[in-house]
Amino acid sequence: MKTAFPYVASVALLALVAGVRPDPPMQARARQSGDEPLIRAARERSNQAIAAHDLTAIARVWMPDVHVVSSTSAQTAGRDANRARMTQQFTNRPDTIYVRRPAVVDVYPQWAVASERGEWTGTWTEPDGALEIGGTYLAQWRKVDGRWLIQAELFVPTRCTGAKYCTQRP
Repeated sequence: MKTAFPYVASVALLALVAGVRPDPPMQARARQSGDEPLIRAARERSNQAIAAHDLTAIARVWMPDVHVVSSTSAQTAGRDANRARMTQQFTNRPDTIYVRRPAVVDVYPQWAVASERGEWTGTWTEPDGALEIGGTYLAQWRKVDGRWLIQAELFVPTRCTGAKYCTQRP
């Protein structure tokens, strides 16, 4: 079986001789470090607002045209519609809490855009008991007038325990 190592080593050597240096992920992260903490702080404020059921603060982190795809695949477009969706969630399930934990935040400063990937957890009480649902998420952030705002979020469930809700897709 032939190996690609000689080819890869040759390309790397030619790039080095020509003065072309690859941009390792750690160097790229160092360049974006000024914006990454701002995004993580905005996410933390969002988590705190959800825990407090503070709809004004929740909406403050969204762009006016935010688009959210929920864990049930429901799609909601716009800040006002998403605020109404969260209002309904808190009315129907008053103990609802969602927490997003970012694992990776990648910033592309030239376009004032960033990607946040991580895990989310939701908890609330159903008529037949406490429920915990969670999975992975992806958020697209845009920097507008110096503030990072969410343009889109996608939530994918990968686990659910504790109530009948988990046994059939809503």
